[in-house]
Amino acid sequence: MSQPKVIAITPGDPCGIGPEIIARAFLEDFKATSERNGHEQITHHCFVAGDVGLMQKAALMVDPDGRQLKVKPIAHIADALAQPPGVMPVLQVASLDANLPWGQIDARAGRFAGECVLWATQAALQKKIAALVTAPLHKEALSAAGAPFNAFPGHTELLQSEAARHAGVPLAQMPVRMMLANDELRTVLVSIHMSLRQALEAVSYNNVLESLRITHQSLSLLLGRPPKIAVAGLNPHAGEGGLFGREEIEIIQPAMQAAIAEGILATGPYAPDTVFMRARQKNKDAAEFDVVLAMYHDQGLIPVKYMGLELGVNVTLGLPLVRTSPDHGTAFDIAGQGVADAASIRSAIRMARQLSN
Repeated sequence: MSQPKVIAITPGDPCGIGPEIIARAFLEDFKATSERNGHEQITHHCFVAGDVGLMQKAALMVDPDGRQLKVKPIAHIADALAQPPGVMPVLQVASLDANLPWGQIDARAGRFAGECVLWATQAALQKKIAALVTAPLHKEALSAAGAPFNAFPGHTELLQSEAARHAGVPLAQMPVRMMLANDELRTVLVSIHMSLRQALEAVSYNNVLESLRITHQSLSLLLGRPPKIAVAGLNPHAGEGGLFGREEIEIIQPAMQAAIAEGILATGPYAPDTVFMRARQKNKDAAEFDVVLAMYHDQGLIPVKYMGLELGVNVTLGLPLVRTSPDHGTAFDIAGQGVADAASIRSAIRMARQLSN
């Protein structure tokens, strides 16, 4: 019999809502068990790769009397398999030197968050865990932490760098893409965290073709069949035949033709102001497309996030490991108040388990 798969969850920035939503996810599973809804055990075989004291603090935030949720320090990853509902296993992988206040940017918080992600990434690359779920970190705090973390704009770039180092290849040979998904819509981005001017320059033949290949490969594993990929244009009305720009004619269409020749089901480029509606699944009716390839960050993420931050999951495609995360940020404005919704991180855990099967 195969060993049950263990998923590591990193707490993100300790000054944000990450620790709280993780604790709430475990608490909600305990309540589901109490109500005889065992199928809702999303956090089963999960553990927190972080700091025991931080997670005890978070547990008391969502369960003030401590009767429903217990924090269990574990010494080994496998110890997470034996924990019953109502117990949140925590493996100490990084330490906090201070009791940091909620809702503030702090370099110590950024370093802690980075160290937790680095540990979990290495564990995933070494096949010690089946998947990695990352709670939100704060990019300014990560940058303020200094080397090596100030070299990375966010999770995606850190994971990419570590995966390339592990594989012994240059960073360019470890291409990754971000996919944001909910129950109704999926979108993959050609470029991620860069200025809009740089993002326009990143719409190149090679980047579009590479994005199509990564999307095809990753979604084929998820769906069990080749995905139908709708390609969004860069310009209004997808360039209107060259009237509003020639990127569609000179860059995007040639890249698509090369992808189609490889058996990839790509169509477009479509007007970006309407293609997302065509790819949205409503009322369990099949959508016209399985995923939209967007040309830059905001073009692809605004449609998904507008549908509800609590519903979305961020998936990093192209890595030799499974990584998902909630699609919202650290929410410093509500951190420490015990009101943060755990729906997105529960969706991220569910997606990680699905991708790692």
